[in-house]
Amino acid sequence: MSTNGTGNNRFIDLPSRLEDALIKTAKTLPEWEMAGTFLAPSAIAQYRAELASVPQFGETVESLRAKLRTVDTGYTVVRLGNIAQELGFGEAFLRLATAILAEVAIPFQPFLRWPLWKEIGTNLAASPGMSTGIGYNAFHMDLVNATMPPDYSVLLCVRPDPLGAGASILSDARAATARLTPSSRALLADVVYRYGSFFELSDVGEEYRPFPVLDGEPDARGFIRFTAKMLTGEIDLTADHIRAAKDLADQLIAGQLSFILQRGDFLIVNQHKWLHGREPLASGQHDVAPEERRLLLQLFMRDASAV
Repeated sequence: MSTNGTGNNRFIDLPSRLEDALIKTAKTLPEWEMAGTFLAPSAIAQYRAELASVPQFGETVESLRAKLRTVDTGYTVVRLGNIAQELGFGEAFLRLATAILAEVAIPFQPFLRWPLWKEIGTNLAASPGMSTGIGYNAFHMDLVNATMPPDYSVLLCVRPDPLGAGASILSDARAATARLTPSSRALLADVVYRYGSFFELSDVGEEYRPFPVLDGEPDARGFIRFTAKMLTGEIDLTADHIRAAKDLADQLIAGQLSFILQRGDFLIVNQHKWLHGREPLASGQHDVAPEERRLLLQLFMRDASAV
């Protein structure tokens, strides 16, 4: 069952007073500096100092952290549409978004060939199920085959699908796993699953191949290492292992939430708890000018305690 996520309390709408103050502050924030692939501690400290006196910012950050870290949550959407309307999506806006996210965890750049904010555009020639494709992008976690995947995945909406589709989908992976039979959970704990390549990556550990879907670690440290894409193409798995993974896929769909990200929204997903994906874009994408098609920016974060 798919439910619309806009009615829950995981969306953060900023009060107008805070929006006005953040617009002013964004224009004075310095360019960020990196320490290797991580946002430099000096940059984080400087951003924090700049935002410390902004009225209502502290309360907003506390709400943001709570929505990501408490037992029954694991994602949130911060709505910066009015700020984007004023600033556009240039350096000032991205510095502000980065500064806000740095209050949750440390932004970093695991893909060496891409910048800190990586573009996810709409490519009509891409495989439909890929992140840049126009089809259904099934439930997954990012960098599933790394021993240390990012703790958080962030998606910033620059342009939604102008034809009104392409909803983000999310599902509580811990809850979905709890609904499985003991036999399915046992099979998912076997180190037999594989997906993806591994190159030009930094600070995500080593390649994990094969890996277990259920690693047995506590929720705050472990992952539900799942991507529905590992069940497509040639699969080197037993029928029982395939069935167990498909059972999990079914439970993820049964518990999914969906909503369309609007311009200026950024979605933060705690990868230890939730998986994400995307509904298909609307038909007729060939009639949409390339510069008007759906465009997201993606950023990854690492918990400070893990660095």
